[in-house]
Amino acid sequence: MLPLAERMRPQSLEDILGQDHLLSSGKPLNLALSGGHLPSMIFWGPPGVGKTTLARLLGKQFNRKFFTLSAISAGVKDLRELINEAKSQKFFNSPSPILFIDEIHRFNKGQQDALLAAVEDGTIVLLGATTENPTFEVNAALLSRMQVYVLKHLEERDLVKLIEHIADKDELFQNKKIKVLETDSLVELSGGDARKLCNIMEIVGNLPQSEINITNDLIRQLVTQNMAIYDKSGEMHYDLISAFIKSIRGSDPHAALYWLARMVDGGEDPLFIARRLLILAAEDIGLANPNALLMANTCKDAIHFVGWPESRIILAETVIYLACSPKSNSAYLAIEMAISLAQSTNTAQVPLHLRNAPTQMMKNIGYGKSYEYSHHHPGHFIFQEYMPEQLSSKAIFKPAENPNEQKMKMSLLEWWGEKYK
Repeated sequence: MLPLAERMRPQSLEDILGQDHLLSSGKPLNLALSGGHLPSMIFWGPPGVGKTTLARLLGKQFNRKFFTLSAISAGVKDLRELINEAKSQKFFNSPSPILFIDEIHRFNKGQQDALLAAVEDGTIVLLGATTENPTFEVNAALLSRMQVYVLKHLEERDLVKLIEHIADKDELFQNKKIKVLETDSLVELSGGDARKLCNIMEIVGNLPQSEINITNDLIRQLVTQNMAIYDKSGEMHYDLISAFIKSIRGSDPHAALYWLARMVDGGEDPLFIARRLLILAAEDIGLANPNALLMANTCKDAIHFVGWPESRIILAETVIYLACSPKSNSAYLAIEMAISLAQSTNTAQVPLHLRNAPTQMMKNIGYGKSYEYSHHHPGHFIFQEYMPEQLSSKAIFKPAENPNEQKMKMSLLEWWGEKYK
């Protein structure tokens, strides 16, 4: 028997739930398709909202040859072979076949570049699905040849409709007496993801009882006992990344590598991990070792370039480096304090000597007057006020107790004396 999520897959565009903003009459995707033309497109949205289904149904509606690749496992060689096959099957005015690439954001630049010519000359119509912002994850040349459509989480009414359809129609429930008494937990735990909802309902349908009352308590009990239903967008996803970040912050490379391995084994997007490492490098290591941010950024770029599975080695090296690095959150604390101060003093005036004076009138009323150009003074420093008058004694940045920031502190004391004591 096919999984419930597969059995519930819509069989026509009219059956798709939750994407009325694209598919209803007069809406963008509906209009784009109404003339019988199928452009290359990227479907951007969270898991379980119908990106793959939409691509398949477009292939069915337009009666095109449909090729599928997964960006997780396919390489440039696979792409070229498939494009050559598409060329060999295209005769005269026959319509271009569709190439659907799931998780297209995982393709590196070389893989994406291999698609350009085939999309541009019409050898294929490219349909891509991604959970990541394509502006950041798909190179500009390829993106300029495609339309981007944003799919949304399913709303409560759509999820309830799916629950009722499953309970009434699916074979799993045909020999059971089902009463849907409460749906709050089903809606909450599915998080707008139809696939996750189907996974939960499949657990319900496999209960041995012939009579089942679906209640919030029953659903929560079943989900607690079957944590495997959570995919990389669910609660376990957030628990694992939390343990991972806290292990690096706590300078424990053993634990950090273990949680990294758990995420990698679970199919987590390596670029999601890389983005979190960038944040950690700034927030938790910061000025104690500024090279940490460079290392994390290099890791992110290298993942784009190398692809999977080799990127796991790059992630491991970066994780070990960050875990073993000295730690400081002084930059994080400083910007939080600065934002709080700015919000409470948002009428404080810029001192006249710091204001730009592009016109003579501004100069006449004192804009820029008495400003000292630091580079004209010994050591490229001159003592002058840069804060609004009422905040002149306010301390925001407090160097932490590590060698790098203590060196900064000594320079600040030499320049400013009491102001940075």
